[in-house]
Amino acid sequence: MASTIVWLRDDLRLDDNPALAAAAALPDPVTVVYILDEHSPGIRPLGAAARWWLHHSLSALGASLEARGSRLLLRRGAAASAIEELAAETGAGRLFWNRRYGQPERSIDAGVKEWAAGQGIEATSFQANLLFEPWTVRTGSGGPYKVFTPFWRTCLAGAEPRLPADPPDHLPQPAAGTSGRPPAGDRLDSWRLLPRRPDWSGGLAAAWTPGEDGAHERLEDFLDGPVEDYGKGRDLPGVEGTSRLSPHLRFGEISPFRVWHSLREQFPRHAPADVGIFRSELGWREFCWQLLYENPDLATQNYRREFDHFAWQTPSDAELEAWQQGRTGYPLVDAGMRQLWQTGWMHNRVRMAAASFLVKNMLADWRVGEAWFWDTLVDADAANNPANWQWVAGSGADASPYFRIFNPVTQSKKFDAGGSYLRGYVPELADLDDRTVHEPWKNPSAAPGYPEPLVGLQESRERALETYQRLKEG
Repeated sequence: MASTIVWLRDDLRLDDNPALAAAAALPDPVTVVYILDEHSPGIRPLGAAARWWLHHSLSALGASLEARGSRLLLRRGAAASAIEELAAETGAGRLFWNRRYGQPERSIDAGVKEWAAGQGIEATSFQANLLFEPWTVRTGSGGPYKVFTPFWRTCLAGAEPRLPADPPDHLPQPAAGTSGRPPAGDRLDSWRLLPRRPDWSGGLAAAWTPGEDGAHERLEDFLDGPVEDYGKGRDLPGVEGTSRLSPHLRFGEISPFRVWHSLREQFPRHAPADVGIFRSELGWREFCWQLLYENPDLATQNYRREFDHFAWQTPSDAELEAWQQGRTGYPLVDAGMRQLWQTGWMHNRVRMAAASFLVKNMLADWRVGEAWFWDTLVDADAANNPANWQWVAGSGADASPYFRIFNPVTQSKKFDAGGSYLRGYVPELADLDDRTVHEPWKNPSAAPGYPEPLVGLQESRERALETYQRLKEG
């Protein structure tokens, strides 16, 4: 009897998983496999925070599969070779997966599909992780969009994203290997994805529940209230005003189709404007993936190539560590960087301020920040992380103009007026009043141990604008 392999990647869920659903509909044995691929050319190894998340997500997925009569097989190595070996072990006649959009991943998938055809194995891919696949959204001339607003307008003018499929109640038993027993896999612990000596993950564990159940709980909590005030709440770091679905979407623990249609069900007639704003954030995620699809080197090359000549400065080790550890002397930047280190996540408004401070006030190359976020964010993915850093730096598509320099003091006064977010992550500021908490250098005796500002805001702003002007002048 021919068997089916379902190859999971960034789609660690049972709900609305087209590849898994197609296999479950067949009477044949199904082998569900995840391959930790750190060997194929071009594959970027996961950062430390993402490795922590992956461990717990795979653990949760394995338990869900076992509850439905299946199991999750874990293998490690170059994906193409691992799939070929597994197909030979199980006598697979079909291979299903959900599509990926980065160039190295697409090259691997294309190679596996070509190999499968030569072996007489049916290889089928499905749309699962983007509402609008990159090649389906095109300008009138047939090219990719470079500006978000017309991109999203075109998406919304097209067909409604498909309805999500419910998870299978039961899955066929895994295929027997050549030994007559299910093929052997790795123990998850043997991958050593979790931090050791020291274990810095306590804050992540307190903040998150990786896995499909955690993803759906996040969505339900968001729909129960914050979504209806999202337009305002998303800008306030001191309140729970965002969905916090980003890491769940990054690992595919929840489908964007499920999120989209849950909003439809919650607001069947007249959705508040805030819902449209949230949908546009889903759209920005789609736009970033189109950018990566068209520009495979998005994490290493300026989208706007004129920035190749920008006079970035190399910060000293002490200066870079001050930014990374939240010791710049500017409370909003420091609160954000400490939130990142403690929880693996940072509020988006604060991300923009912290990133702007690095690339404009410190004049550091945006790639320095992108690499740090890649290592410390639980939601860092190959498209959104570099696209958003380039947006802040001014070197990206539809980018914030370089001369738009976030003032961290103005930003915190506007969006955290009472200082609750600042005090929550920078306890040295606990005794400052609501006015001084934004500018602690005005009363340094009340904030012992808190550093002086790393750079002057006005002087560093002028330096950044002068550097940008030299770029414009060639």
